[in-house]
Formats: sequence, C-alpha cells, structure tokens
Amino acid sequence: MSGNPRRENRFIADRMLGTLTRYLRFMGYDTTSANSLAEGKPNEDTILLDMAGQECRILLTRDAELARRGKERAVLVASDDVMEQVQQLIDRGLIERRLTLSRCSLCNTPLREANTCEIGEADYAPKDWRDLSFFWCERCCKLYWNGSHGKQLEERIARELKDNK
Repeated sequence: MSGNPRRENRFIADRMLGTLTRYLRFMGYDTTSANSLAEGKPNEDTILLDMAGQECRILLTRDAELARRGKERAVLVASDDVMEQVQQLIDRGLIERRLTLSRCSLCNTPLREANTCEIGEADYAPKDWRDLSFFWCERCCKLYWNGSHGKQLEERIARELKDNK
C-alpha cells in the first residue's frame, strides 16, 4: 500500500509581510500576497479570508483581528523580524528549513530550467556561468541562479533557523 505524499502548505500573506512572502517563495512555498490586489479596497480582509478558503491557503497576517476572523486558517505572525517570522512557521510545523529557489520571488510562478538564449540575453547574468544552474520565470522573464546572493541566503537560513525536530 502506498501512502499519499505529504501535501505542502500554501500561503497567502497580508501587505505587512512582503519580505516574508519573498523568503517563503525562495524556500519553495506557494505564497500569494495581498500586494497583488488593487490597493484601497475597504473589504480587503474579507477578500483575503475568502481567497484563503477557496484556494486552501493559510493566511499569514500581522493583524490580530484578521487572524481571529480567519480562525484555524490564519496565523498571527508575532515578530517584525523576517527570520523570527520564518522560525515561527517552522516551529508550528507549517514549513521546513530549506532553500529551493523554485519559485519566482516577484510573482510566485514556478521556475523552470533556463535555456542558453535566456541566460545569454540577461545582461545581469554572470559572465562565467559554467558551474552554475540557471532558472527562468516565464511570467516575469527574470533569470535566477544560486550565486553569491543565494549562497548568503542559504548560509543565513542554516545559521539562524532551527529545524522543528
């Protein structure tokens, strides 16, 4: 008998959690953001709660009232510090400590392996890319690779975050 693979949590974050949203995407978690909605809607909290329910997402918020309204589908994020925010989610068993670089940090689209034309046409790509792996966001037309920035992020995650075990 084969077991079902563990389904990963998906998230939706309020406007106050933009940096956490990017970190979760770098960590490979499907994370949408209130920042993708038009600003100024008086019913934005209700829209976020509806989206969380319809899309089977966990709402991440710094707003205590919104978290209360979301009940079990919401998490009140306690800290202003992004690493403490990520650790809170690890401690609750909602995410794992990792860095996958599998989603676009800007739009949440899953990345695919980049082809040589995409790498060559990106003027911001390193000139010597022999030992690097490159990934492409088809929506944003953005090139990603695990260069010094990714390695620094990986080291920060390893240094500052603890596994929930």
